[in-house]
Amino acid sequence: MNTGDELPALEVRITRDQLVRYAGAALDFNPIHWNETFAKEVGLPDVIAHGMLTMAVAGRVVTDWLGDPGRLIDFSARFTRPVVVPNTAEGALVEITGKVAVVNDDGTARVDLVVKFDDKTVLGKPQALVRV
Repeated sequence: MNTGDELPALEVRITRDQLVRYAGAALDFNPIHWNETFAKEVGLPDVIAHGMLTMAVAGRVVTDWLGDPGRLIDFSARFTRPVVVPNTAEGALVEITGKVAVVNDDGTARVDLVVKFDDKTVLGKPQALVRV
């Protein structure tokens, strides 16, 4: 692992049925994640994915690359833009790329990610700390 190494890009589709499953697992039944009418009434363009689901999907690019999820020490991001999930079989396409920003002397490295939906970033400053 070297500074500048790029992780293999990952494309993930998020669908409405995944939102329902995630809501059940996370006990997050906010209607903006499943009720189109409600989401629009509160000013959203449509149903949106849970922020933590988006973050978990983004983290896959790191854990897939590492091969061992136990090497992921920390992962952080800010939720800056929603992922709008249409009521179609294809759902919403989330595109994730990453690059090793720095390899530290203590056997860790920081990986910076770019997470996009509809060609716009949806997570601010997503970074993973990993064991080399």
